[in-house]
Amino acid sequence: MPSPFTRLLKYLGIALLISCSALSDKLPSRPRITGLAHIAIYAHDFEKSRAFYRDFLGFTEPYSLNNPDGSPSMTFFKINERQYIELFPERQAGSDRLSHISFETDDIEALRFYLASKGVKVPNAAGRGRIGNLSFNITDPAGHTLEMLQYMPDGWTVREQGKALGAVRISEHMMHAGIIVTDLTAEYQFYTDILGFKETWRGSKSGTELSWVNLKVPDGDDYVEFMLYKDQPAPAQRGSAHHLCLQVPNIETSVAALKSKPSEMYVRPIEVRLGVNRKRQANLFDPDGTRTELMEPGTIDGKVTPSSTAPPPKH
Repeated sequence: MPSPFTRLLKYLGIALLISCSALSDKLPSRPRITGLAHIAIYAHDFEKSRAFYRDFLGFTEPYSLNNPDGSPSMTFFKINERQYIELFPERQAGSDRLSHISFETDDIEALRFYLASKGVKVPNAAGRGRIGNLSFNITDPAGHTLEMLQYMPDGWTVREQGKALGAVRISEHMMHAGIIVTDLTAEYQFYTDILGFKETWRGSKSGTELSWVNLKVPDGDDYVEFMLYKDQPAPAQRGSAHHLCLQVPNIETSVAALKSKPSEMYVRPIEVRLGVNRKRQANLFDPDGTRTELMEPGTIDGKVTPSSTAPPPKH
């Protein structure tokens, strides 16, 4: 027969299990993160960059914001009803052109509460922006600013639905945004363990060292592309790595449409090439060197390209 002390330990163990189970039930679950909402870019010459995204790529500006003195504060280029490119005048010459990338959620306060429970630094509340949506910023381990965003019924984004969808825009979907990563382990754990992203593919330029890791948002098809580096490139050299990728149904048709525009709009050569992922693509660069990648959604033969097993760059 068990001693009183043994029975006490048993009861304490059962009580501890019940308490842990109750505590677990109270931990918040992650709200949905449904897609890539926008990428925000700094421009040295605001009007030249504005012309690149508006006149050359064909995106319409549904609204813009000015500073109190009337100078440009930012402008919005509409890709589709839920995705935009945001353009800001630069804050410092020769600096990184990437301001932030933004992810959409359908419950901003629940997401803020969830991230706080995971030890992520968040503000005390989401803020309402100048165009009426709710958002807050966090920072990933690589130092990138991530904006978490919820479109509000009375915000300008919803107000402009069905408008400013230019027929000549080069793309109707931003597939991914590329960010520089030097510590794959820390960045990977943050995006997968905390944000719930799921790996879809790894690629290597050389075959001996990993170059890219793609992670899809947990509740949609958009993804983030980790651009792997041993060391951070200088701020003015990051434009090709920090990039946006626009889906096009046929790369040759899209490139032909761009080449048919007046030559002074874009003076660099545009080449169609086959990527390591076996998808046809072409690269364009705004006046500051920030890359826009045009890419077909599927591989050349419809077969999945195997992931690379190469190791990441070593520090």
